[in-house]
Amino acid sequence: MRSWKSRRRTALTGRAATWTPARVVVGFALVVAVIVSAREVQANVDTPVVQAPERDVAFVDVTTRAPDVQESLEVPNLSVLRGGAAGVEIRRTTDGIPHIRGTTWRALGVGVGYVQAEDALCTLAEAFVTYQGRRSLFFGPDARPARDSTFGRPRNVDLDFFFRAFVDGGVLARYRAQHPPGLAELVDGFAEGYNRYVANMRARRGGVASKASSNAPGRACADASWVREISADDVHRRLYAAQIAGGYAKFITEMTNVTPAKVGAPVSSLPGGATSMPAAIAPVHQASASAATLPALGGMDRGNTLRRILAHGIGTQAGIGSNALALGSEATGGDGAVLFGNPHWFWGGPDRFYQMHLTIPGRVDVAGVGFLGVPLVMIGFNDDVAWTHTVSTARRFGLFDLTLDPADPQRYQVDGQSEPMTAREVSVYVREADGKIGRVTRTFYGTRFGPVVNLDGHHPSLGWGGGHVMAIRDVNADNFRIFRNFFFWNQATSLDDFVAIQRREAAVPWVNTVAIGRKRQQDGTASVPDGRVWYADIGAVPNVPDALRKACSTARAQGFAQLDAATPVLDGSRSACGWQVSADAAQAGAMPVDGLPSLMRMDYVANMNDSHWLSNARQPLEGFPAVMGGEREPLTLRGRLGHRIALDILAGSPGSSDATARRVMADVLTPRAYSADVFKTQVLTQACAAPIVQVDAQALVAAGLGKGTDSATPRSVDVGKACNVLRQWSNLADATERGALLWEAFWARLTAAPRAGLYADVFSSATPLDAPRVLNAEGGRAAQALALTVAAFDAQARALDEPLQARRYVESGGRRWPVYGGCASTGYFTMACNEDGQSKWGPDAMGNSYLQVVRFGTNGVDAQTLLAHGQDEAALTGGRGVDPVARYSRKAWLRFPFREADIARDPGLRRVVLPP
Repeated sequence: MRSWKSRRRTALTGRAATWTPARVVVGFALVVAVIVSAREVQANVDTPVVQAPERDVAFVDVTTRAPDVQESLEVPNLSVLRGGAAGVEIRRTTDGIPHIRGTTWRALGVGVGYVQAEDALCTLAEAFVTYQGRRSLFFGPDARPARDSTFGRPRNVDLDFFFRAFVDGGVLARYRAQHPPGLAELVDGFAEGYNRYVANMRARRGGVASKASSNAPGRACADASWVREISADDVHRRLYAAQIAGGYAKFITEMTNVTPAKVGAPVSSLPGGATSMPAAIAPVHQASASAATLPALGGMDRGNTLRRILAHGIGTQAGIGSNALALGSEATGGDGAVLFGNPHWFWGGPDRFYQMHLTIPGRVDVAGVGFLGVPLVMIGFNDDVAWTHTVSTARRFGLFDLTLDPADPQRYQVDGQSEPMTAREVSVYVREADGKIGRVTRTFYGTRFGPVVNLDGHHPSLGWGGGHVMAIRDVNADNFRIFRNFFFWNQATSLDDFVAIQRREAAVPWVNTVAIGRKRQQDGTASVPDGRVWYADIGAVPNVPDALRKACSTARAQGFAQLDAATPVLDGSRSACGWQVSADAAQAGAMPVDGLPSLMRMDYVANMNDSHWLSNARQPLEGFPAVMGGEREPLTLRGRLGHRIALDILAGSPGSSDATARRVMADVLTPRAYSADVFKTQVLTQACAAPIVQVDAQALVAAGLGKGTDSATPRSVDVGKACNVLRQWSNLADATERGALLWEAFWARLTAAPRAGLYADVFSSATPLDAPRVLNAEGGRAAQALALTVAAFDAQARALDEPLQARRYVESGGRRWPVYGGCASTGYFTMACNEDGQSKWGPDAMGNSYLQVVRFGTNGVDAQTLLAHGQDEAALTGGRGVDPVARYSRKAWLRFPFREADIARDPGLRRVVLPP
């Protein structure tokens, strides 16, 4: 195939031209647009280059230019392209990070849509099919999404009905009405940029390299019928999917499978006349919720599923969350503040993070990450502020216990009067196994409190029957300010400005916020580092004071509270039991800002997915209602370790912001198991008292190590080697560490008992970082757990001292890249937790995703970043775009090239200009 150089034609003459580095610079200065079609415009591109339609891409390749040219190359004036129309410049730097520069919001959106499609076309295309409610048509009704997300993996047909029923034209119109013009232009531009990439790809399908390009990693969907152009409404649907992640998204199956009770069905309070649901031992809290410790309701296993839904703030995996630390001037010696942000998030799928830098000169200059399909930075920094988020414990939804009209179960009683439910039929198209297309219709029911939800799959008392039914309300279903908030934050000019935006919009959907920034000099002439640090759980939260919850309780509410004390369940038979409306709130039914927790400090703030209560160990936040997630309760081990990191830094000699940032960078990637730090010595004293431990047959069978009570026999297990391995282990989970895997397995067995009997000491809110720290060792519990762990390793032919990298790695491009860290349940701050137990990590994994350490120096923002899973959807499997994965594996922080001079000198720089 001919070189790309021999096939380029100038936009002005149409004649062939051979472009040397010098001519590139001169030609660009003269605004000579060169039309190309390559996905990656570089001389050593690893996929064949194919011809694109005219007016596709203006091209400048700087990857091979001489050093003196690299230093002198200037940013083009985009406004002069094509007679004054605004073009979009995309500059890729090290690790493929796109720096998108336009002169209008729409142009900026075009660039974002283009680069995201370029890096994640198949993921995005499938996601847009989901948001359109068309999965059953393309993939069949009973299949499920290929990747996990904030709404889990419901059946396709349930997802279709949800998006068809609840993301209708009224929802889309509210986005258009409430978004400022610039944000509307960004959304329009994103759709245009995505479509431009799809059109260009399809135009290339007839070229000489079509077969090769379609078989390239990450392009398996190139010929798929479901890869289609999108509209701005599709982007709005995507925004809504993120908007309701803390509420409706948790109950998609339950909201889309609702069958009315029959007339004359028996009326009772709860099964057997009980007044509350049985066998729920203790409320579910973030600190104690795990699949291993969730008791069944009434002896029914299905009760565990509801506990898990309630225990997980977002999604269906226990580890979804984040770490956030902000250290103020007391740590930096008056030299501003330092921020660490680290979502523990999906490595693949539609909700994974995408890193980018967005610039409109004089209007916005912001970098960080956003979800795929979102044209804004959601966690990141500009030259004046930096922020991050952690999943909040505050509930963003509530339930209403409706009393049915005995004469008609599709009516319910409010204040003694019967009200009709609204009924609406929704249809979706499905592709059956034989390829035929059919249509399925379901009916959805609404009430003044919200849509009807059917929870009888979790417990029979929570279904539609027995004289009752549940309705659900998601506070974020009416919160169309969320992305407006991010839009304004992207342009914030100081920490005070950032805080004012958050308080004004009160829109943050289901996360805490931690932020730092700069401030203006008193004369307003310059910005200087600000030594304050900010924590807030200010956003949309149901306005349910504890007094209202108590006054509006029902038998079902009391039973539900045994499962989850935070979710409000109110009496729907009384109009006074609706969420309270405050004139000071940003929306009806939401808490006013002054009733939400926030904290400004000079030492530190932190959140590791515990409640707002201990955002600073020296100043607890107390007196907030239960809907916020609880107070004076034990922190997770990860949370305790996060506060220890901050306090240890503060205990040292104050340093500069640069020194503090470097300390943070080292500490947060030191994969320490806090469970081992606190408990290992005492546990091994108990477990290793004798080298041989007798394990009875029943315990072996319960652990899955026997075929049945008749065939299993008691076993003598030698724990001596395991004890030696654990004694010598450093308590770290780096790639070469021996003992980390053994401790994880041992700790999981040791802590499988209900939390109530796990610890011997009593938690005290006066010393929240110090307790619990004594395990209950009754009955030789530690020795039995270790013996069963050794037996399990033997059954799997695993070495007790196998290194971590043998079981935790990414395999891409023919190489293995070790992954370090562990699960939050073991007390790791550095998160790497694969729920399916697979050794090979890929798009289904979850753990550290985007990491940033940000400070503000004399020249503005200074940021170090990592993106563990990479930009490209093929990075974790196909080798393309694997550089950021390898960087994370090496713990090699990337100093983010934010300023023009840094971008210009980046060794991986390549440029593309998309004409209007």
